[in-house]
Amino acid sequence: MASQTNSNQPRSRLIIHDLARRNGHADFARDIHRGLTSNPKHLFPKYLYDELGSRLFEAICQVDEYYLTRAEDEILTTHAGEIVSSVPSCETLIELGSGSAEKTRKIIEALIRQRGELLFVPVDISASALEESSHSLLDSYPNLRIDAYAADYFQALAALPKRDAPALVLFLGSNIGNFERDQATDFLRGIRGVLHRGDALLLGADLKKDRAVLEAAYNDSLGVTRSFIINELERINRELNANFDLWAFGLRSVYNESLGRVEVYLESLRDQSVTIRGLNLTISLQVGERIHVENAYKFDPEDLRKLGAQTGFSLERTWLDQQGKFSSNLFRVD
Repeated sequence: MASQTNSNQPRSRLIIHDLARRNGHADFARDIHRGLTSNPKHLFPKYLYDELGSRLFEAICQVDEYYLTRAEDEILTTHAGEIVSSVPSCETLIELGSGSAEKTRKIIEALIRQRGELLFVPVDISASALEESSHSLLDSYPNLRIDAYAADYFQALAALPKRDAPALVLFLGSNIGNFERDQATDFLRGIRGVLHRGDALLLGADLKKDRAVLEAAYNDSLGVTRSFIINELERINRELNANFDLWAFGLRSVYNESLGRVEVYLESLRDQSVTIRGLNLTISLQVGERIHVENAYKFDPEDLRKLGAQTGFSLERTWLDQQGKFSSNLFRVD
C-alpha cells in the first residue's frame, strides 16, 4: 500500500509504501510467544525499533561510550566524494535501515553534486521514522525524490521496482553485525539479487577490539542503552497486555571473544512471574535468568573479504576512522 503523507510535498517527490503494518501485530505476537517459550528465552531485536525505540537509539548514538556512529560519520564526512565516485552514473541511492538518515546526508549531497538530482529509496521498519526523515530531507534538497518502504529488509528487497540505471546501496551502522553469520550471508545474497553489474554496496562494519571498549558501547553509564532494550518489554506490556515490571531487569552486555560478538541480555533481578494476557501465557523467571535480546558481531578485514566472496561481491576498498575503530567497505557486484 502506497500513501502520500504530506500535502505540502509534491506527489512526484514522496511516496511511502507501508508494508510493515499489514500483518505486523500478528507477527509481533507470534514472535514474542515463540521467544518467551523457548529455552533459553529470547526476544527479537527488530522489535526494538518502534517509535520510542527509534528515538532512544538516536539518543544512544550521542553517548560517550557508543563510538560507532561518530566513527562512521567521520568516515562519511571525509570520504563521501570518493565513495560516490565509485558509481559515477548512479541515479538511485538505496538505504536499508535508514532511521533518521542523518549520516546519509553526506552521501546524498555528494551524489547531487555529481548528478544534479537523485532518487533516494530509504527502507526502515518504522513508518514514523521514515515519514519524519523524508520530510526533513525533501525540505533540504529540492532535487531529491524519495520512494520509501516501511518494511523489513526482505519485504523491501522483494518490492523494489526494476531499474536500468546504476545504484548504490547503503547498509550502515554495523547493522550487518546484528545478523547471525549464516543470516548475514543470506541477507547479502538477497541484496546481490536485486543489483546489477556496476552497482555497489557500502557496508558499515564495526571492528574487533578491546573487550572493555566493546562492552561499554552496549551498556553505557547513563543507562540509555538499558532504556532502549527495556522498551521492548514495555511494548509487550502495551501491545499484548502484559505486566512486566521494567525495574525487575538489568542489562548485561558481554563480549564473547571466541565468537567475535557482543551478546546483549536482560537479566531478571528476582524470581518473578509475568502474565501476557494477549497471548494467554504466563512465564516464570528465576533470579539471574537471562533473556537474550541481540548479538552484535564484530569483524576483521579477512572476515569482510570472505563475506563478500560468499555473496557475489568483491571488497574493493575500505575506509577507517582516524582511531581505526570502524570500517566503511565498498563491495562491487561481481
